[in-house]
Amino acid sequence: MNELIDLTGKTAVVTGGSRGVGRATAILLARAGASVGIAFRSRQAEAESVVAQLEGLGGRAWAQQGDLTDVADADALLARAQEEFDGLDIFVANHGIWPPIDTPLAQMTDEQWHSTMNANLHSIFYTCRAAARVLRDEGRLVLVGSTAGQRGEAYHADYASSKGAMISLVKGLCIELAPRGITVNCVAPGWIDTEMSATAYEGEERQRIAESIPIGRIATAEDVAGPIVFLCSRLGRHITGEILNINGGAVLVG
Repeated sequence: MNELIDLTGKTAVVTGGSRGVGRATAILLARAGASVGIAFRSRQAEAESVVAQLEGLGGRAWAQQGDLTDVADADALLARAQEEFDGLDIFVANHGIWPPIDTPLAQMTDEQWHSTMNANLHSIFYTCRAAARVLRDEGRLVLVGSTAGQRGEAYHADYASSKGAMISLVKGLCIELAPRGITVNCVAPGWIDTEMSATAYEGEERQRIAESIPIGRIATAEDVAGPIVFLCSRLGRHITGEILNINGGAVLVG
């Protein structure tokens, strides 16, 4: 891998890095040679385990606990990156929530709507704003969105709306940062076999969902991490403002 994707000497921060896609991305970045800091909200044991894995791959690593819906915590995360790494080359915004219970818009509470927007959109604004201040020229910024942000998702209007807004943010921010050679992109996964989606796979639903995907299986966290690291590498240096779908063809079949 390092012959094509060599991130030796690069520095990265991955949010939501204690598990799932964030963990897989942090590890793959480290395998490519990057030093990686991760952000986590509450799972300290898992975060410490990831840091140990990252250090075992030969790079510098650290974990920062915080609530990224709080602007002070978001700013502190990127300030830590500046302190630890003296600048930043890669920022991957992976954190967020997916409320698993189907809720018609007519019955959705203000609390649920605001909670999802805080977790999936406001925190993205806070962290991307802070990242834009510390990213070095020729840096990489990758947001983890969802197919729901492109096609909508009935009974999950809060989630789909937050991811749709994220896509619009990518389209504008990539132009703002282009003069500095910084690329801004979004990956849009479909179904992923992670803890966040676990309730959706209960009973016979896992098989039904897998059969609804043309490629015939649910993505792993590593299936999403690979394209993220590609966008962070020199191979993706002329790609910006794009939404990279990672869904096994699911969006093509209704």
